[in-house]
Amino acid sequence: MSLLTVLPLAFVMVAGPQLISAVFLAASRDPRRSSVAYLAGAALGTLVALTVWYGMFRVIRYSAGNGTKDSGSRHLIDWIVLALLAALMVVTFLRRKRNQPPGWMRKLEDTRPPFAFGLGLLLFVAMPSDEVTMASVAGSLAGHDKPWWHLLPFLILTVLLLALPLLALVMLGARAERLLPRLRDWSDAHSWIISEMVILIFVAIVVSDLV
Repeated sequence: MSLLTVLPLAFVMVAGPQLISAVFLAASRDPRRSSVAYLAGAALGTLVALTVWYGMFRVIRYSAGNGTKDSGSRHLIDWIVLALLAALMVVTFLRRKRNQPPGWMRKLEDTRPPFAFGLGLLLFVAMPSDEVTMASVAGSLAGHDKPWWHLLPFLILTVLLLALPLLALVMLGARAERLLPRLRDWSDAHSWIISEMVILIFVAIVVSDLV
């Protein structure tokens, strides 16, 4: 299990209301400050959750191995990760059909940076699908004795994907007004398919490690 293996799961992290919220904020009255605040909240929430999950799996690794790094404890974590991924696939599939974005999301067009920060923090701490994704990433890295800092590239990629609407606004200016709704609609309609493909690939990697 390498660092590059878990990076694609960053797409699963942002697919859905996380990226759609970023699009609405990029189209708000104060797009730059609100978007930066949202990214800061998302980064903090993700970092804290990843660290907590990483610590828990490290404890499981050593407890199951009676204080040693035996292959049995590593395989136990792999089975836990597989169970988490199976749950994530089910959640992603059930969320595939959405209608219009909820009313609270449309209010983001007139929000303030403190609210945007809290929203970013809440979406990544309280969303079950993101918690399962972060647990899978942290468990995979901790189970294979990767250092804590290997979580940081995953965190950075997650934030960069969330920053796409803001980057489009900065680089394209007025043209972003036409691009952002398309990005929102595409994410709402098709992101679940790519998410399922990424999860399946990661499942195959974990299974190959168990065989």
